[in-house]
Amino acid sequence: MNIFRPFFTRREFLRNSAALAAGLAITQTNPRKTGLISSPLFNLATLPHFVDALPVPPVIKPAGTRPHPEHPKSSIPYYRLPIQQFETKLHRDLKPTRVWGYAKSSPGPTIEARAAEPIVVEWPNELPKSHFLPVDHTVHGAESTVPDVRIVTHLHGGKVAAKDDGYPELWYPSGKSATYFYPNEQESSMLWYHDHALGITRLNVYAGLFGGYILRDKYEVGLNLPGGKYEIPLILCDRMLDSVAQLYYPVSPEEKSPWIPEVFGQAIAVNGKLFPYLEVEPRKYRFRVLNAANGRFFHLTLSNKQEFQQIGTDLGFLSAPVSMKLLTIAPGERFDVIVDFTGHAGEQITVHSDSLDVLQFRVSKSPVTDSSSLPSSFRSIDRASESISVKTRILTIGEKDDMAGNPETMLLNNAHWNMPVTENPALNSVEIWSLLNFTDDSHPIHLHGVRFQILDRRSFEPEYYYKGGQIRYIGATIPPFANELGWKDTVQVPPGTVTRIITKFDGYPGRYVWHCHILEHEDNEMMRPYDILAP
Repeated sequence: MNIFRPFFTRREFLRNSAALAAGLAITQTNPRKTGLISSPLFNLATLPHFVDALPVPPVIKPAGTRPHPEHPKSSIPYYRLPIQQFETKLHRDLKPTRVWGYAKSSPGPTIEARAAEPIVVEWPNELPKSHFLPVDHTVHGAESTVPDVRIVTHLHGGKVAAKDDGYPELWYPSGKSATYFYPNEQESSMLWYHDHALGITRLNVYAGLFGGYILRDKYEVGLNLPGGKYEIPLILCDRMLDSVAQLYYPVSPEEKSPWIPEVFGQAIAVNGKLFPYLEVEPRKYRFRVLNAANGRFFHLTLSNKQEFQQIGTDLGFLSAPVSMKLLTIAPGERFDVIVDFTGHAGEQITVHSDSLDVLQFRVSKSPVTDSSSLPSSFRSIDRASESISVKTRILTIGEKDDMAGNPETMLLNNAHWNMPVTENPALNSVEIWSLLNFTDDSHPIHLHGVRFQILDRRSFEPEYYYKGGQIRYIGATIPPFANELGWKDTVQVPPGTVTRIITKFDGYPGRYVWHCHILEHEDNEMMRPYDILAP
């Protein structure tokens, strides 16, 4: 059995998680550091749990066809997902809450596509011209000279040309639109789409701009895994609500600079509902789990302590199922999981994350026939050899604090967004990136346009590196956990460690980005452009 070590973010969060779960306002001696200030919040502890059925995002159908961008004489499916403001009930006993979403849904509708069958998606911006969350005009890219409401959609995990990747500077305001081409030339997996506008990604995603994208191939279809109504996306995020049940986004005490380094909500929403329940049959189910939170790591367990099987990572199947009792999932990560409710007829099983309720499974008493299967192995995954790497890059993760010790900016390789590009791998080359974490956080680092494998993690001495620029290791090499031995696009980099990944840059030439997927970090300089160079 593999128990995935729970990587946490800041110690302040751990001290206050119980209070947050109770929906209490917290006053901190250092509110800039924690992102928590005294504020009238809705006491979510007063809400009854498990009174709303879990909604399942609808699967969107094509709106027609469009000419293939590369072969104009042929047509491909065309999807249109307008980005709009609307109201939704997060809980039976709450007033409707204003959110943003795709096609008046948050999470947005699920796009289902087939490998090697390209599609085009239009993303019209139909939002109002004013933002309802606090924009910080001192953050780079969010200056008062640009519209407060602007969007650009990124297909997270997609192997797409740079012009279709949702580059953060290619945002557009209300009334404008963009259409992207997705070739789907990759293995089956759960991708997801979300806003990526420079300087305000954290606000747009918090407002509700995210949704699922499931890519299938012939291999997956032939596996006889649970499907149809027995395959369900679980899109997780955490939120705060104010006294009238509207989204509350905390700010710093500095009126002109409201950015804060992390946001942790009082309660967890699943597919847009707080504390939902799901009626299941005593049989196998497949859950496609996505962490769409701004900054919270989820540590998922079942109340009856039963094991479940993880069968996939961000970008495809593992080589074999891995038995789990604890699943730690960072922002941006996706895990493919099988839960078998056979033998649990009549039970009520709760999914927890630390002290928070997430979801309740209600297992029916009626016997059923389960014709699905769980293979003992999947297609093999060749582990990349370090010997084929042409370059090893040493890349740091750090932060700059003000005189009082509050984070002002979060940096990759001690560089700001608008500094010259320093990462420029050649197309089809293989590189090792050694990620050195000098902070107190575990950072989920995401690379656009490529997939990678995790090589290992190892503790190091930060002060020795500061003084001489050399890495001094102080612990044994830790191989990837069994449930990480697949293709990834987002990796957890624990504090005080060197985390190494190996990547073949075999997608498209052009400019992409790599960044921390804690969205508050990403928005305040923990994101860098990189270039894949054509030969």
